[in-house]
Amino acid sequence: MSTKMKVLLGVGIYFAFTIAIFLIFGNDGKNDAFEPQNEFKLEPWLDIKVFGIDLSVNRAVLYLFLGTALTIVTMTWIARRMQQKPNRVQMAVETAYDLTRDNIVGQNLEGKYATKWFPFCATLFFFIWFANMMGYIPLPTNTEETVNIFGLAVPTFSLYAATANISIPLMLTIMVWFSYNIEGIRTHGFFGYFKTWLPPGLEDMNPFGKAAIFGIEVISHFVRLISLSVRLFANILAGHLLILFMGGGLAVLLGLAALGALTFPLAFAFFIFEVVLIATLQAFIFSILTAIYLGGATSAAH
Repeated sequence: MSTKMKVLLGVGIYFAFTIAIFLIFGNDGKNDAFEPQNEFKLEPWLDIKVFGIDLSVNRAVLYLFLGTALTIVTMTWIARRMQQKPNRVQMAVETAYDLTRDNIVGQNLEGKYATKWFPFCATLFFFIWFANMMGYIPLPTNTEETVNIFGLAVPTFSLYAATANISIPLMLTIMVWFSYNIEGIRTHGFFGYFKTWLPPGLEDMNPFGKAAIFGIEVISHFVRLISLSVRLFANILAGHLLILFMGGGLAVLLGLAALGALTFPLAFAFFIFEVVLIATLQAFIFSILTAIYLGGATSAAH
């Protein structure tokens, strides 16, 4: 039997199995009680308010703490156990270190600026990577649905990522935005820095034309606050939503059990795709754009 026939036979058996499940279990109708958005709802575990500011501890705070702790503990542990003949863990960390130093910082910053801003860019990369990867490890953080164990309401396992909450990528972006603008002003002076926003070759242009180009550049710098934060947030959120719906959420929502058998392999494929590619890629993109912005702010010209 040819490979094509084997694939067609496998697909046919798969759909036949799905149809059989549909005939056996049927359709229970739309489930109005299931609300997928509640998977990302942040219920306060410890309600804390200071001068009207909400500092409550919730699921996002837990994941932030875990991501921060993993970043600090991992790099400190490896730094204290460097060996002349590295083991596999050290080789993996050194590979990530070289990626950050050579591909992210080294290609976008020069001289003293590369040395100065390498820790910042590297920390961003590792923290975002750990935060993204933690989002694909099931943890008992779903307080919406609990399991009674010896009288205790124990939260059920669920997937959640701190970077799937827009406030986290936005705060990281604000840090980056202020960092590269302040560094640009330190390098060129206040007025000199803003002069670099105008590309060379505009000496003969009239003042209105220069003002228009400068205005466009101002807008582009503020748009970075949106583009840099939303890119990370949207990719991680979309991945979790795909896993949620393909993993059974859509079948529950529609009350169609057979649909779960059809979509579950897709959920597994999306899960592998997110873990292997998206989690690392988004950390890389965020940190390399940070280095690019810092390099642009400290370079002699725009």
